[in-house]
Amino acid sequence: MLIIFAVINGDMKDSYRHKGLRRQLVNQLIKKGITDDNVLNAIGSVPRHLFLDKAFEEQAYMDKALPISSDQTISQPYTVAFQSQLLDVGPKDKVLEIGTGSGYQAAVLTHLCRRVYSIERHESLHRDTAARLKRCGYESVRTLHGDGYKGAPRFAPFDRIIVTAGASEIPQDLLDQLVIGGILVIPSGHTDIKQMYKIIKIDADQYDKEIHGDFRFVPFVKGKA
Repeated sequence: MLIIFAVINGDMKDSYRHKGLRRQLVNQLIKKGITDDNVLNAIGSVPRHLFLDKAFEEQAYMDKALPISSDQTISQPYTVAFQSQLLDVGPKDKVLEIGTGSGYQAAVLTHLCRRVYSIERHESLHRDTAARLKRCGYESVRTLHGDGYKGAPRFAPFDRIIVTAGASEIPQDLLDQLVIGGILVIPSGHTDIKQMYKIIKIDADQYDKEIHGDFRFVPFVKGKA
């Protein structure tokens, strides 16, 4: 995929310095246990600083979450890589992301598969991020404003679904929108610390569930904001 990076926030471009910082970030992720070369290459290709306010440019390639508008966050790069690795995306897969946020995770996914759909419940954030993705050359991402708990039935079924907010329950609508053999990656639990689930749809009524550690996320809230 050819990505042409536009100027954002005035003079901010994807410089050689930014690319060097991404290489350092990738090396950190390798040390933390990320092994999927496709995911590492995607992280190394996406200019994370373009998905943040210019005030946070110097922190863009630190392995930490950072604030964005609508009281949301851009996930820690390790979390993005970890979820993407669990998702086990193939190049022909159709992927649904719940929680567009800054658009960074969606941009990473475009390097892993052909079709990415992404839902955001905050209308202003959805609008701004859709424009940002286009300016950065990620025009293939189909952005939607809606209730993530309900998924995107109009475009279902999906091979993979990823949720980038902490759920108190696993929505049945999302499971229903998976193909047989499809995978849902979702942080879920009843405390502030969520367990990362990888759920594989065996057939219409059976699922194989795996738990892969504890993570913190902004809450997964029902309905449009």
